Amino acid sequence: MFLYNITLQRATGITHAIHGNFSGTKMQEIVVSRGKILELLRPDANTGKVHTLLTVEVFGVVRSLMAFRLTGGTKDYIVVGSDSGRIVILEYHPSKNMFEKIHQETFGKSGCRRIVPGQFLAVDPKGRAVMIGAIEKQKLVYILNRDAAARLTISSPLEAHKANTLVYHVVGVDVGFENPMFACLEMDYEEADNDPTGEAAANTQQTLTFYELDLGLNHVVRKYSEALEEHGNFLITVPGGSDGPSGVLICSENYITYKNFGDQPDIRCPIPRRRNDLDDPERGMIFVCSATHKTKSMFFFLAQTEQGDIFKVTLETDEEMVTEIRLKYFDTIPVATAMCVLKTGFLFVASEFGNHYLYQIAHLGDDDDEPEFSSAMPLEEGDTFFFQPRPLKNLVLVDEQENLSPIMSCQIADLANEDTPQLYVACGRGPKSTLRVLRHGLEVSEMAVSELPGNPNAVWTVRRHIEDEFDAYIIVSFVNATLVLSIGETVEEVTDSGFLGTTPTLSCSLLGEDALVQVYPDGIRHIRADKRVNEWKTPGKKTIVRCAVNQRQVVIALTGGELVYFEMDPSGQLNEYTERKEMSADVVCMSLANVPPGEQRSRFLAVGLVDNTVRIISLDPSDCLQPLSMQALPAQPESLCIVEMGGVEKQDEIGEKGTIGFLYLNIGLQNGVLLRTVLDPITGDLSDTRTRYLGSRPVKLFRVKMQGQDAVLAMSSRSWLSYSYQSRFHLTPLSYETLEYASGFASEQCPEGIVAISTNTLRILALEKLGAVFNQVAFPLQYTPRKFVIHPETSHLILIETDHNAYTEATKAQRKQQMAEEMVEAAGEDERELAAEMAAAFLNENLPEAIFGSPKAGAGQWASLVRLINPIQGLTLDQVQLEQNEAAFSVAVCRFHNAGDDWYVLVGVARDMILNPRSVGGGFIYTYRLAGGEKLEFVHKTPVEDVPLAIAPFQGRALVGVGKLLRIYDMGKKKLLRKCENKHVPNLVTGIHTIGQRVIVSDVQESLFWVRYRRNENQLIIFADDTCPRWVTTACLLDYDTMASADKFGNITIVRLPPNTSDDVDEDPTGNKALWDRGLLNGASQKADVIVNYHVGETILSLQKTTLIPGGSESLVYTTLSGGIGILVPFTSHEDHDFFQHLEMHMRSEFPPMGGRDHLSFRSYYFPVKNVIDGDLCEQFNSMEPHKQKSVAEELDRTPPEVSKKLEDIRTRYAF
Repeated sequence: MFLYNITLQRATGITHAIHGNFSGTKMQEIVVSRGKILELLRPDANTGKVHTLLTVEVFGVVRSLMAFRLTGGTKDYIVVGSDSGRIVILEYHPSKNMFEKIHQETFGKSGCRRIVPGQFLAVDPKGRAVMIGAIEKQKLVYILNRDAAARLTISSPLEAHKANTLVYHVVGVDVGFENPMFACLEMDYEEADNDPTGEAAANTQQTLTFYELDLGLNHVVRKYSEALEEHGNFLITVPGGSDGPSGVLICSENYITYKNFGDQPDIRCPIPRRRNDLDDPERGMIFVCSATHKTKSMFFFLAQTEQGDIFKVTLETDEEMVTEIRLKYFDTIPVATAMCVLKTGFLFVASEFGNHYLYQIAHLGDDDDEPEFSSAMPLEEGDTFFFQPRPLKNLVLVDEQENLSPIMSCQIADLANEDTPQLYVACGRGPKSTLRVLRHGLEVSEMAVSELPGNPNAVWTVRRHIEDEFDAYIIVSFVNATLVLSIGETVEEVTDSGFLGTTPTLSCSLLGEDALVQVYPDGIRHIRADKRVNEWKTPGKKTIVRCAVNQRQVVIALTGGELVYFEMDPSGQLNEYTERKEMSADVVCMSLANVPPGEQRSRFLAVGLVDNTVRIISLDPSDCLQPLSMQALPAQPESLCIVEMGGVEKQDEIGEKGTIGFLYLNIGLQNGVLLRTVLDPITGDLSDTRTRYLGSRPVKLFRVKMQGQDAVLAMSSRSWLSYSYQSRFHLTPLSYETLEYASGFASEQCPEGIVAISTNTLRILALEKLGAVFNQVAFPLQYTPRKFVIHPETSHLILIETDHNAYTEATKAQRKQQMAEEMVEAAGEDERELAAEMAAAFLNENLPEAIFGSPKAGAGQWASLVRLINPIQGLTLDQVQLEQNEAAFSVAVCRFHNAGDDWYVLVGVARDMILNPRSVGGGFIYTYRLAGGEKLEFVHKTPVEDVPLAIAPFQGRALVGVGKLLRIYDMGKKKLLRKCENKHVPNLVTGIHTIGQRVIVSDVQESLFWVRYRRNENQLIIFADDTCPRWVTTACLLDYDTMASADKFGNITIVRLPPNTSDDVDEDPTGNKALWDRGLLNGASQKADVIVNYHVGETILSLQKTTLIPGGSESLVYTTLSGGIGILVPFTSHEDHDFFQHLEMHMRSEFPPMGGRDHLSFRSYYFPVKNVIDGDLCEQFNSMEPHKQKSVAEELDRTPPEVSKKLEDIRTRYAF
């Protein structure tokens, strides 16, 4: 078995975010890391939309990310700390749209290790040095400079090691142009390690240590160190030099402290708390992330607490000395892993869980009535300030990036009867959780819909002048009339445009600089800018049946297959070419390419004929109307479209910007197939045809603009967009109803839209999320979803949601009531009324938890519910709230053979569970009857000894994993009845799969066990197991002998029982069997063989064998905790496997990963990679430089287009 890995959707969770001028212009971009991916985002300052410019797989774990700029430079570089044991510096080239690795310095072993640097990065604010640190002991400093040719140089590493020291955070201190200085939060554990009594460990303090890089002596000195009172969790650099007082802010539990050396006293301010918070009052409060904004005249920090409240932090100075810290409540947004304040006034927020946001900072919060807290205000030790959280006031949400992370569970099924299956994904955490339905397709935003007087058959848009940015008219053609609409603030009908309104139109376009042309069945109407009209009438009884028009040329086909060619002369007149061309059959479709910049004409005309052929005809004056090439088609062509695609931006000598791409001829057939063929720009030859089936109706093609490049809209029973994005072709359906005809549309509100017709409506649409594979519909949930099952008859989902450290609704209401009563009791006689009013206001206020977070109840507190939901409309049909401290962990839907045809839902619940050290107060199995599929009727609850972590239906009974016991239960009147059990699973049963008489059980840390149920003896007997311990998170049956499983370290493994395995084994209750028969490695006597190993690099929480496209082949789909979705597909032939194996080998050597990690060792992180070829690496072939592509393709005896075609084919055979 050989598999190929394809990523359908890259991870969406963000682990780091930095901002800077990476392209060297004034525009600020954001670089984010998504675990093993680097991505460059650019927020558009006008529209506020965030566009992805570039995504690169790093094939390594990005552990830290920093931007830096050399003194006096205008361009930011990116420093990456990863698990490669190397420091890597990247530069972004906007012209090639790629990251270039400028430096890669090796300093240690690979892997995420305690003492190998890479976890922490700090940059000197003036860009002279960078420090890279490990969690323990090692820190290295590199000096950065530029050589005579202004290239970046990097020095040898300077060591700043200190043994027995743990590091919590490192920053570069802003000291102006003094020697660069770095501040570290450290802890020395040497004494604690050597003291057996444990006293030293209790008294160990964290220290703040400053390291100075002496540029004169070229080494690093430990300058100064002081012990801290509170335990700090991160540092913020304060601007220094001429911009500010320098020093650092230490964020620690309950306090924020300013420190600097010299005679600066420490300034300390408590972190304000929410008034009347339901949280445990003993719990400390910390800041979790911060952003700094600095201009010439001022600076401030935004710091976010773990509840999501943002405070604006400013420092008051008195001649270089800081006198007080001021904090002011700014706004509350979901908890972030990173925030970036951009110069354009945007705040980019990379959320910890759930969607990422871009906010506009509307106010700086200086002049509102929000109280300001200061370190100078007198407070008792241990007291703090209180504030009242409120909805957004200073921030305005402008864009949202969808983020699936964390995907807790996923099932793929066609519950909506749409032919293509949907992915039902339970994701998120706590009150921000959602159930999302993913469909393959581009999201379409509807800008406007208006009804028309009849059913039109075509629509076009034209500009008045070639320089115009936006379209002036929309022309709609009916069976016997043409309607002209002018585009302004509104869209209105006009009659003075010069177009003939009493006839249907075949085509209309801008001709030359400012003239318009209308082609209708009886002739051609040429409308000049001053409204003069020239007409060309058709000869005799002939009419025009088809036409093709571009900026300077018009070609028409008359009845009987006669072609007439017109070209515009320098004076703006349309001239007919002397000869006409008789075609051998009737013309059914035609297409002209756009005129290339700086040229007079397009050289090729494509003509589709009734005899199932497409011909390319030359329009060059030397051999005008001569046929150049021909392609036979499997069916009659319906429409043609020549476009230039896949271009890279180039500037020619005069500085004109243009793109140089390939010419493609797209052919839509009547049987619903789209062909894409390369058209040779010199000879007109057709080669390298790709085919895709689009739908049941004939395919119509339209040229539109997407992100400044040509794209093709193809319409069949579904509409598809074929476009080039990040050096890869995408052909993606639009998630929208069927359209009939379309044209590109540009207006102020919608610079890159599409105007289309559907029955009797005119629609203006916009496609914003290019590059997205799925569009999403999200339904909110209350707690973190854990698992769900699909009810086989009604297709409803039964979902269990469980949160640790949370209150149920009932407990929350009770606590609020109690606090309100305490408020009234605590008040004096005269304040009673006021207190009663405050208590009433407190009881009435209801802040949405999805934004403000849910109260933290403390360890060992659980809240949980069971929900029955209709996934198509997202309606919750029924929900059962469990009591406080009951947590649902497993769910199954099954029928019992002794209970008729009713469906039952079994929910495994733990009571009073404490995670560490693990203890549980008992478990229950709740049984509900699904009444009519709409309601959960409680039947009974069955007490069990331990947590039921897995339940599965089995031969009209239920298999339940209770702790480490595997049991079979049957339905009883008062509770479920225990029928049979097996005690030999070593730790905890986490999953159960059944096939025939076999049961495959996954253990929390000991991989899989194969169990045979022997009906006659009523015994469950383990007959085979695995040789390696694996911490299985999810598993999936592939066939009777084969299981795929994934573990929590991000590996996918497929194990298969050898052909001679017998499941007919006897248990040995007496223990008198011969010793050598007992089994291997204390386990079963038969072992499974590993046939596939592959390291994905993200924890996988769901696996499913399914087909993703109608008529496609089966693949193994996995989803990851970081929001990634991928598939493993089998090779169908040896030659394919051989080809991709060699391609992967060449790619490894020619295109080594960005982060410096070796690709082979990354994919073999825990187990050597076996029988899987990495499609992510192979697909980087398309983004290599052309000469490298050529050399790799030659090694494989292919041409680069053939290699790309192979890559595209294997993708489209199984998925999208």
